[in-house]
Amino acid sequence: MKIELHKLVLLPLFTGIREENLSTMLACMGSFQKSYKRDEIILLESNEVRTVGVILSGKVHMIKEDAEGDQTLLVTMKENELFGESFSCGSNLFAQVSFRAATDCTVLFLPFYKIIHSCEMRCPFHHRMIENMVQLISDKNVQLMQKIEVISKKTLRGKILAYLRSQAPEDDSLRFSIPLGRLELADYLCADRSALTRELAHMKSDGLIWYEKNQFQLL
Repeated sequence: MKIELHKLVLLPLFTGIREENLSTMLACMGSFQKSYKRDEIILLESNEVRTVGVILSGKVHMIKEDAEGDQTLLVTMKENELFGESFSCGSNLFAQVSFRAATDCTVLFLPFYKIIHSCEMRCPFHHRMIENMVQLISDKNVQLMQKIEVISKKTLRGKILAYLRSQAPEDDSLRFSIPLGRLELADYLCADRSALTRELAHMKSDGLIWYEKNQFQLL
């Protein structure tokens, strides 16, 4: 397993853990690393989830597919973020969503049971990782709440504005980039891509926003 430990210690999950301790802990837990091509399925809905994925590079989509085969983008997770933790820690270990590589990506997998249960050594740095994990699960719940807030808006314009405000810096006069392309954004907003394109153009002509590709500014 070729893992650059000096980079791993900078990840939020391993905050406060020294490089030499991290090496021992990863080996003890039986962690492993895998790479995926863009659009490759990492975990399919209804599969059992016993590991937490840490994104070392690239982006991962959390998607939900209905009975008709229509897919909805729930959350996009980027480098340094986790996925699968909500299912691996529950009483029902079967995934309710799928995870797909949004770009070429590399993922470090950690068995969740071994994360939350210290070994006989009872190392203090392992307890630190448990604290970090709880914080990251809380952060993911906030992301999902933001998604609910966005799609609960009654109009497409309202959804777009809610999403852009969630992505904008505190000073809305600054231009900022969003991580989603038009098709991905349409999926995230549960909207038709053509309708999204038209509404963005109307909002631009109405003086509400400025945009060029993935660069936006709230006016």
